[in-house]
Amino acid sequence: MIFIVVKFKVKPEHADQWPELSREFTEATRAEPGNLWFDWSRSVDDPNEYVLVEAFKDDAAEAHVRSGHFAKAMAEQPQYLQETPGIISRQIDGEGWDQMGEMTVA
Repeated sequence: MIFIVVKFKVKPEHADQWPELSREFTEATRAEPGNLWFDWSRSVDDPNEYVLVEAFKDDAAEAHVRSGHFAKAMAEQPQYLQETPGIISRQIDGEGWDQMGEMTVA
């Protein structure tokens, strides 16, 4: 799978609205056939930072970046950001989350 983590530094005046501002892109991406997950989190240390954790089946990532909703988001979202997002994108084995071996919850 293709595993991606992106950090978005949102302008303070838009930080509370970011989930709504990114909702259309989020919903469209989650509906893609090869999307495994597309999950946002807000930093507990910086209220202006959102982290996106996403994954796609190996053959689906290219279709994602060529989609209309991706192009629209890339054109619209920068106006709400403080800086260019940071990204880590890797191809890894698997198609889901494994259980953490160091901790077991009974």
